[in-house]
Amino acid sequence: MRKYIISIFFYVLFFMTPAYSLCSAQVKNNEYLVLANQSIKNDSDWNKVVQKLSTKHDNAPVIYYEQHPDELLSQVRKIKPKYVGIVDTPEYLNREFIIRLNRFSRTIDDDIYVDFLWGVITGYKAASAEKMVDNSTEPLIIKSCVSTIMETAEGKWFDSYAYMDDQNMGIYGYKMPGDKSVKRERLLKTVPATRGSQQVPDLLPIFYEMYEKVDPDLIITASHASEKALEMPFSAGFLKAKDGELFAELPEGNKKLVESGKRRVYLPIGNCLIGNIDNTKNSMAIAWMNSANVTTFVGYVVSTWYGRSGWGGLKYFLTSPGRYTIAESFFLNQQDMLAQMNNMYPEILDEPYTYNESNIMSLAAERLEEVLDRKPTNDEVGFWYDLDVLALYGDPKWDVRLIDKSEERDFTVTGEYRDKQYILTINTGINYSHRLVSGDHFKEVHVLDLPFSHIFPERLNNPRLADGQNWDIVLDENFILLYNNVFGPNNTYQIILNVD
Repeated sequence: MRKYIISIFFYVLFFMTPAYSLCSAQVKNNEYLVLANQSIKNDSDWNKVVQKLSTKHDNAPVIYYEQHPDELLSQVRKIKPKYVGIVDTPEYLNREFIIRLNRFSRTIDDDIYVDFLWGVITGYKAASAEKMVDNSTEPLIIKSCVSTIMETAEGKWFDSYAYMDDQNMGIYGYKMPGDKSVKRERLLKTVPATRGSQQVPDLLPIFYEMYEKVDPDLIITASHASEKALEMPFSAGFLKAKDGELFAELPEGNKKLVESGKRRVYLPIGNCLIGNIDNTKNSMAIAWMNSANVTTFVGYVVSTWYGRSGWGGLKYFLTSPGRYTIAESFFLNQQDMLAQMNNMYPEILDEPYTYNESNIMSLAAERLEEVLDRKPTNDEVGFWYDLDVLALYGDPKWDVRLIDKSEERDFTVTGEYRDKQYILTINTGINYSHRLVSGDHFKEVHVLDLPFSHIFPERLNNPRLADGQNWDIVLDENFILLYNNVFGPNNTYQIILNVD
């Protein structure tokens, strides 16, 4: 009789519950969740991307939405995923989609922090999106880079590297495997600027040449950009997109970037608008993913001026080489921003910021002055403006990181449960450097010292400081940030947390 009742139960469950239901999903796997546009469901090519992403992550549950993932709040709250991959076509992706997605990621529980790491999987065609899923299956260690920012001029993170200095006109440099340091040169040839009548160094051919020669795992850019073009520093020429392809607009004619087929990461962290797909597959973001084989892309969907989201995420990534993936670095930076904003003006955190292209930056200052009853500081305006406007395209669980330089930071972090406590132990070595761990003064105009950070390998259940612990921390189930840390070399420190 008992066996008969159980059989009926599973019969009903099978026929009345759709595939990847919440009931079965929570039993099988709640670490990863796939969300996809309903329009994809009946498109065999695009739905193949959805199913492949699910299969890759241990048959992760799949839920479809009509217009936006935030429609699925109640279902996502039941699953409580650590990673969310969103599959959608370019025609549905725009600035508002990304801003809503950033806000949605903080609504799964009652605290102010981001509750899951997310990324949008898309492409010029379904085959491009499927390739993005395939490319992010195996880990990638970044060993080569081409950059248009002087902040990476040292090139110490990479075996091969080239950069165009965006602060000292005409300076560029390169390092090839076996070189001990970056060789710097001055470019004497000039051309008319793409904007205005000034003569500027002819940087675009240098970028094109170095891109082919270095064949970078990572591209980092700043300077002017839009949804349709990337401008070289000092307005020295354009990269543009057409029909899903990237080309350099050279005097002798348009030339496609030479591609080797290797997987790449693109971080246009100092560029306006380049992350905004703007409801079209004929955008720069899609072209980078399609023709340059970019597997993770992180960029702004609005005009940027303060830059904390972009430069902060880059700082987390570069200043602890090998410790965090791309997605983890930007995840921690957002948590750090939210913690600081909560100290500055907790009353504004729940208020959506309305972006207006005609005068997009002044709106934040005007609203904050109303809330605070005083003129806000530049930092206060910049944090609120910048919080929700960065897009991450790609699988958020992809293990892509820099060459590990743990010997430079010289510390280890371990955690263990003891009864109803979680003990976090930090051991510092003889060469431990607070300067390096806090960010090594990288890009301080945008981001001051970083807190000591750690992402828990598994979620903690209601963590809080144990009695007698006086650390200045920000804590939730996913991570811990330690401010004003007093760590010194060759020592051991313990942070004791009570957990349920």
